[in-house]
Amino acid sequence: MSSLRNAIPRPAHKERSQPQARKRYGLLEKHKDYVIRANAYHKKQETLKILRQKAAFKNPDEFNFKMINSKTVDGYHRPKDEVNKYSAEELMIMKTQDIGYVFQKWQSEKNKIDKLTASLQCTGGQSSRRHVYYAEDREEARELELQGRSKSDISAIEIPKDIKKKMDRSYRDLEARKSRAKDLEKLYTDMSMQKELQKKGRKRKLRDDELLNPNGKAVYKWRADRKR
Repeated sequence: MSSLRNAIPRPAHKERSQPQARKRYGLLEKHKDYVIRANAYHKKQETLKILRQKAAFKNPDEFNFKMINSKTVDGYHRPKDEVNKYSAEELMIMKTQDIGYVFQKWQSEKNKIDKLTASLQCTGGQSSRRHVYYAEDREEARELELQGRSKSDISAIEIPKDIKKKMDRSYRDLEARKSRAKDLEKLYTDMSMQKELQKKGRKRKLRDDELLNPNGKAVYKWRADRKR
């Protein structure tokens, strides 16, 4: 019986729209819209009630370090600027540790580049060992040179696809490591310069006309101080 009831077409009940005389008030609010608005309103009222209770039962002698370490800007609490949090000696120590870490990573990248270059040379047939041959005359020297070229020529040797793919990947890795080592070297140079500039002593930046080969980089000169 229920299936027969569902098989009979029913009229579609349309929602009532806003009357023409009230079009200026926008869309007509439905019950689900009212539920959302009512829940939001009651949530705000509960929050205000809790805040009023906290303000009523607050201890007037309560103290918090944030009261003196922060200030109110446009109604919001902002922490005070911690410009002098560290002394000059502490900043120098932290800068030295950072420079040491960068230098260590730079040396590590250089060692990996050397190992990878040596392995690719051996794979490509370019041995790092050098053999010295002594010839009696020019003809014998020419024959020895031709023999050495034929031994070192691997163009005729067919390299398997998997090995060639690994070699291409290694070459891409080598280029990436060279770029990374170059960036680390530049970073180490800049950090070393900043560390030296933090030290005591009179110094000045040289102009371009005072340099023999100006390359756009800043060059400083320290004045000689008289030692006691």
